[in-house]
Amino acid sequence: MTDTRPCSHSPVCPGAHSADREAARSVCAHPEQGWSFLCNGVLVFDDTGGLHPDGTVITPHRPAPAAVAA
Repeated sequence: MTDTRPCSHSPVCPGAHSADREAARSVCAHPEQGWSFLCNGVLVFDDTGGLHPDGTVITPHRPAPAAVAA
């Protein structure tokens, strides 16, 4: 799979299918609506889910709750 990298800044942002894809720069953010569009073409949502540029879903990946010490 090839990643679309529309950014032209340096260093180049991680590709849309990279594990660190959310480290890309935000091109457009709408926090009131709960989403941001990154320069690698990924649409990310506040629930930690998202969409790749090809429309495939990125499932939410919230951290597991911390264990409570007894």
